[in-house]
Amino acid sequence: MPDLLIELFSEEIPARMQARAADDLRKLVTDGLVDAGLTYAGAKAFVTPRRLALSVHGLPTESPAVREERKGPKADAAENALNGFLRATGLTKDELEVRDAGKGQVWFATIERDGRPASDIVGEVLEATIRSFPWPKSMRWGSGTLRWVRPLHGILCILYDEAGPTVVPVEVDGLSAGDLTEGHRFMSPGAFAVTSFDDYTAKLRAAHVILDPEERAAQIKHHAENLAFASGKEVAEDKGLLAEVAGLVEWPVVLMGEIGADYLSLPSEVLQTSMREHQKFFSVRSTGAEQIDGFITVANRTSADTGATILAGNDKVLSARLADAKFFWENDLRVARAGMGDWLAALDNVTFHARLGSVGARIARTQTLARRLAPACNADPETSFEAARVAKADLASEMVYEFPELQGVMGRYYALEAGLDEAIADAARDHYAPLGPSDAVPGKPVSVAVALADKLDALTGFWAIDEKPTGSKDPFALRRAALGVIRTLLENDIRLSLGPVLSQGLLRHAVHDALGGNADKLVSVLDELLDDIADFSGVGASVGRVIDRLKGDGLDLEEAASGLLDRVNGDIAEKRDDLLAFLHDRLKVYMRDRGIRHDVIDACLAMPGTDDLSLLVKRAGALQAVLSTEDGENLIQGFKRANNILAQAEEKDGVEYSYGPDAKLAQEPEETVLFDALAAAEAAIGPAIETEDFGAAMAAMAALRAPIDGFFETVQVNAENAVLRRNRLNILHRIRAICLGAADLSRIEG
Repeated sequence: MPDLLIELFSEEIPARMQARAADDLRKLVTDGLVDAGLTYAGAKAFVTPRRLALSVHGLPTESPAVREERKGPKADAAENALNGFLRATGLTKDELEVRDAGKGQVWFATIERDGRPASDIVGEVLEATIRSFPWPKSMRWGSGTLRWVRPLHGILCILYDEAGPTVVPVEVDGLSAGDLTEGHRFMSPGAFAVTSFDDYTAKLRAAHVILDPEERAAQIKHHAENLAFASGKEVAEDKGLLAEVAGLVEWPVVLMGEIGADYLSLPSEVLQTSMREHQKFFSVRSTGAEQIDGFITVANRTSADTGATILAGNDKVLSARLADAKFFWENDLRVARAGMGDWLAALDNVTFHARLGSVGARIARTQTLARRLAPACNADPETSFEAARVAKADLASEMVYEFPELQGVMGRYYALEAGLDEAIADAARDHYAPLGPSDAVPGKPVSVAVALADKLDALTGFWAIDEKPTGSKDPFALRRAALGVIRTLLENDIRLSLGPVLSQGLLRHAVHDALGGNADKLVSVLDELLDDIADFSGVGASVGRVIDRLKGDGLDLEEAASGLLDRVNGDIAEKRDDLLAFLHDRLKVYMRDRGIRHDVIDACLAMPGTDDLSLLVKRAGALQAVLSTEDGENLIQGFKRANNILAQAEEKDGVEYSYGPDAKLAQEPEETVLFDALAAAEAAIGPAIETEDFGAAMAAMAALRAPIDGFFETVQVNAENAVLRRNRLNILHRIRAICLGAADLSRIEG
């Protein structure tokens, strides 16, 4: 069975596109081969800056012959239907046959196709792949019509086996496939022929090209660590940069240099970011130290002077870059040491969103919310208020303007330079976290309060103006904000009822949106009233007091305020519930990733108090623990049996059997045992739920398993005696009520 080797040789492919392009090449070619009837044993794609390559092994020499029967229209169908069927099959009417299909005579076509040589199929598939390749950005060159990421210079396509290679005839826009490739642009110019994949990789290596990007990355990492270790240093880990640099070179040569003494006073994050973004350098520090004092660069070739000229050039460019960074740093320090007032004033004129006001307005909202959340986070309210005030001040700094990814990081430095408490400085750095699923959440109380306030303000704001995520679109990263709220609450074991918090946030945004520029006059009034809102039952009255206060201040805003009342009485409550459901959806994903069954989550979401996520997760964990036991599994069956019998009886009789059963009517010993067990469970579950001891509540519920089993094994519920039947159905209602007091077991599957 022959193997296939493809190489598409071009000008340099951007590193950010390489991994996706290799995967696309593999998928497009292999899918095309399979669709044409060619199976294969395995395929792997490779990429360097100048080439996409694919190796496919275990191909047949030709596709199998195919015989297919296709059912057509009825024999007496209209002529147009028959003609369409003939066109689809490529046959004539004489080649069809009529068969009895059970509901009348039907036309049938038998289509036979001979097998085709693998080379013909490969050529067609490769041409289609090249012409339809899904580059994120592509270009044309010369007078041709082909589009590629950079000018395509050559196509290598061979099928090979023990007898040797055969070039597959392919021509695309004047480029004909062959068995030639090229090595390194500078170190091994010129073309050479290859006969197999092993021959291809060996000759490329001899021509100073390492084909496998994973091998290039491993070599860079190994040589960089060895070079740093020899000087008593270590390389700061940066997996993203490593992958990018591996996509910039075909023959990596690792070199190490030092940072000039003039720039060592810059924060390490500034040095690392500047070198990574502008120069693609890895940062180096003395072993065990924090300060960056050197760099690793990766050249794409060896040189006679072992890299001295390359390092000299890099040093010159790096010095210019770091001189800019030092200029920004020194200018920013002057503003920070003066209290950061200039930055905060500037943010009042920076629009966060057209309908949500300026960044300054958002800071004011976050301050108020952080102070309200502080007690739940074990943080000092006034410290949290001040931390929220300065947390985003660095957005107006020159350093963050140049390097946006340093927002928060620089905020901590500037807060310390302003003489602020370390807890405030930490909050400036940490309140953006987590930015990804693997990032740590804030852990210090003030940081937690500010982080929650920042994310909850964003969520309530965009929900208030109907800018919530739709489908795969989430331009304001609200899913990430929601997951950040969830993780911050759960991983810090914070008890917080989100319902009132969301209500307050939505009301504040509704006031701003309804009253426009006059909303600023409401801030102090609204802050006094927000504490009244535990749920939406008092919102109308609170807004009424806002209106009365406005009238007392002589502000002519009655018409706008009346419009606000209409909104409060309309859609704000609905938006609160919708936002809470959005958080629950994100929580489901988070919990499923941690092994909690989806039906367990649903069973707990049906209970009261679901706006307290920590409480919800504790309940779900206790329920899953019980369901993993034999008693728990069997209890579900008993509960479902009781629930089904009761539901059928209530539907049939048209009554609800919700009256307390009478123990005096128990005739069987198993009934008496069940009465006692239900009484014990009821006495245990209620107090356990009150004290949030869900483990004890679930254990008490699971203890009902044996009495319920015994009851169903020996007692006939639908007895002929109407009094007994009614009493036993009331027992089933009590079983259901007691079990539903711990969790909604009707949502448990199985």
